[in-house]
Amino acid sequence: MINRRHVRVKVMQSVYAILQSKSDNLDYEEKFLLTSIDKMYDLYVVMLQLLVEVKNMEINHINIAKKKFLATKEELNPSTKFIDNQVFKLLEESSSLNQYIAANKLNFWKLDSEYTAEIWNKTKKSTLYQNYINSKESSFIEDKEFVVELFKEFVAPNDKLADYFEDKNITWVDDIPFVNTWIVKSLSQLKPTKPFLLKDLYKDDDDKKFVLDLFRKVVLNHTEFEKEIVDKTPNWDTERIAEIDMILIKMAIAEFLKFPSIPARVTINEYIEISKDYSTEKSSYFINGVLDKILKDFTESKRIEKIGRGLL
Repeated sequence: MINRRHVRVKVMQSVYAILQSKSDNLDYEEKFLLTSIDKMYDLYVVMLQLLVEVKNMEINHINIAKKKFLATKEELNPSTKFIDNQVFKLLEESSSLNQYIAANKLNFWKLDSEYTAEIWNKTKKSTLYQNYINSKESSFIEDKEFVVELFKEFVAPNDKLADYFEDKNITWVDDIPFVNTWIVKSLSQLKPTKPFLLKDLYKDDDDKKFVLDLFRKVVLNHTEFEKEIVDKTPNWDTERIAEIDMILIKMAIAEFLKFPSIPARVTINEYIEISKDYSTEKSSYFINGVLDKILKDFTESKRIEKIGRGLL
């Protein structure tokens, strides 16, 4: 499921887009934001589906090899350990996964099988595959560890796949690392006695509500928030402040003032970490310094009020 940090990244991107375009169509931008988050689920499902299709490619290869006129002994009696892997079986038999694929017409790998072949070839040539096939052990734990390593070694870092996903949906570029982590976590949590079930995208209704609440509060108050930043950076021309830094600071101010249940220190830490991935090398230090000044001022002037968990 999506976490609050990635929600903040998505909101940051949408705030940047609406400010750059100078659009006043808030409804359109909100729908685009929610759609970009929903599409993450498609990417998650498509990557899981790829694992099943790699297994199916092995089945096809075995069947073709057996039909050779001069098939070797190994081709006539191949190891079926790979295609019998219990994790592949759980994914293939998952009703929730299959229903989602059918409902959303996610037939990527039927149309673009060369990417399945790319992963299958890399897997078959790997030491990981040979060690797995030759292992005398046969357990769900071994099967799971193998699939997790297969994903981490051949799917997650694959540049061809990344380019393919970018062509399919431009918003997936920044989602791939998060979805990769999400899949590894999902695979690692599988149990042999439980079917694989797709979980909700959001942890709860509060997280889903947080998306639009944060976006609206930043966009509708960004001019006011910019004045707060200018007051705390008298030695800085606003044009010298990186646009992403400005947006991240505005988002943090929104959380300080408009989200009483979010601890101020959590807010600061989140935007510092996001800046390390999305802004300049020194942005995290700049953002930390500005937010510390703003928080101190808001606290002393009693403009900031936190309740419940936000007090921590």
